This record gives sequence, structure tokens and C-alpha cells, in this order.
Amino acid sequence: MNAPTAAKRGAPRRGRGGISFEDMAARRAERLVNLVICLLSTRQFLTAERIRDAVPGYEGADGSKATDEAFKRMFERDKAELRDLGVPLETGRNSHFDGEDGYRIRRGDYELPEVEFDAAEAAAVGLAARLWQSATLGEAARSALIKLRAAGTEVRAADAPGAMPHLDASDPSLPALLDAARSATVVRFDYIKQGASEPQLRTLEPWGVLSWRRRWYVAGFDRDREEPRSFRLSRIVSTVETVGKPGAFERPEKVDVLEMVAGGWAGMDRLASVRVAGAGAGQLRRMAESEIDGVLTIPFTEPHMLARIIASAGSSAVALDPPDLVEAVIARLRASAGPD
Repeated sequence: MNAPTAAKRGAPRRGRGGISFEDMAARRAERLVNLVICLLSTRQFLTAERIRDAVPGYEGADGSKATDEAFKRMFERDKAELRDLGVPLETGRNSHFDGEDGYRIRRGDYELPEVEFDAAEAAAVGLAARLWQSATLGEAARSALIKLRAAGTEVRAADAPGAMPHLDASDPSLPALLDAARSATVVRFDYIKQGASEPQLRTLEPWGVLSWRRRWYVAGFDRDREEPRSFRLSRIVSTVETVGKPGAFERPEKVDVLEMVAGGWAGMDRLASVRVAGAGAGQLRRMAESEIDGVLTIPFTEPHMLARIIASAGSSAVALDPPDLVEAVIARLRASAGPD
């Protein structure tokens, strides 16, 4: 029996009205970013109805109770999600004559001094800080600000889209990966690594998605390689599929997603010192850019990958620096030795 077409690998998943879940995730991400822009761009408290009129993504009022109720439910979910992501959403009124509460994000509260975020917060706040620069989202956000100005709301010109360099957010895998990182859902995709001619299937627990040097990356735990990895989104060549249900894994409490990505940039600033001897270190010698008195200098991007090669060389190689590489080699050797 042939499997149903929708169940085939790579077929888009469909939600209500035939809209794919990937499209739904993209629309939600765009709406949340536009909501943040709107609330950051005014000192006044904006009522739900003014937000509804200004922010793209909310269905306009048509006089029906069903439409109003749908907006209220969506807006409540969006407020809760922003607060869960650490965005300081403030509730209040502009004067004693106001009949209902309004909302804003005070710049002083949002632009915090240096703090430590976990992976989920870092991904979310990084998205809110960067995505509005995108040409993909910029037009909708600009329209929202124009509506606010037309309604007499003071907005800051420096906050308008286009005030900073653009960052492309049009990569088709971005919405799905953002949603998977937020919901702790395992994903699967075909990936072509640098220098390879054929894609490989990767299964990932996504810890966070961020931009670095004008490119988008996802970082997390690679289940196939059993180690943390980062992947450039532009090298994902298939539809991002979810595996299992949300909440399938827990993000490490102390993980720096930016460091994972920055440490994986090809040909950059990470160098390893490895002492070698004998014939068992041939692969390491081929990787080295120099050798002085039996110590190799090896450029690397991912400590766990190089640690595997060093450990496989046995007594022919000893990692000297950097410390995280030394620790990774020791951990592999201990794991190979088994329990005492």
C-alpha cells in the first residue's frame, strides 16, 4: 500500500484552512516581532484595539463577535509568549480618564546591561533585536509605525526599520527552526557541509537560532554525532521536519549558543596545540598548519570533532591547548576506557 502523499518525507504539513504549519510559524514570528516594534516605538500605553489596528498579523474588526473573540485569544497568547521570552511588557494607563489598560515596552527596561540568558531566552531576544532589520519584515513594520503616527502616537525615528543595516530573514527553514527551538522539538533535515558534494541527514535538538556575521545558524545537540553542533541555515537543502512531540528535550542551563556558532566559523581564530610522536598521528599532521619540535598547530572549528581524532591516535597524540579541547579529549578517553 502506498503511503498517503502528505505523509511522504518533505511534504508540507497542513493546518487550518490548508495553511502549512511552517507558514503559520512564520506568520506568528513576524507578528510577534512587529508587536515588539510597535510597543518599543512609543512612550504611551497602547490599548489592545489600537495595537490591533497598527500591527500587521491581527485581523481587523468587522463588527462580528467571533472575530473580536479570535483577536482577544490571539493577543492574550502573544502577550504571554513575549513575557515568557523575557520581553518586559508593561501594562498601564496614560491618564485617569482612560477606560482600559494599555501596553508598552520601555526602552530602558528592554535594553538591559549585560546579563546571562539561557538558550531559549538568547534565541528569543536575539530574534526580537535582529529580525526587524530584515527586508522581509521591514515593510510590514514600517506600515505599523505609519499607522501609529497617523493616530497621533509619538514614535521614535531611530526605531524605524531601515535605521540599521538589513539582515535577510527570508531563509525558508528559519520559521520552522525558531518554532522548534522555542517548543523544544527535535528536527530533521538534509545538510550539505562545507566541501561536501552530497547532503547528509541530520537529527538535531535545537537549542537556539541566531544570526552571526549576517548569516543565520541553528545550534544544538546532534543526535547522529552525539555532540553539540551548529549549522548554517543556507546549507539546509530540504524541508525541516519535526520528530516526535514538543518538550522532547531540555536545553542545558549553561550554554552559549553564540559561542557555539562563533567557534564553528571555518578558517577563523581557533588554534589547537597538539604534541605528536610516532606514526599514529598521520591524520593530525595532515591537518596541521605547522609543526615545531613535535607540537602541531591545528586550526579547528569544533572541539569535539578534533578531540575524536586526537583520542583515536592513542599515545601518539596529546592535546595541550585550548582547555576545552583538552577536556573533550580526556572525556573521550575515559568513555572509551569504560567504568573502573
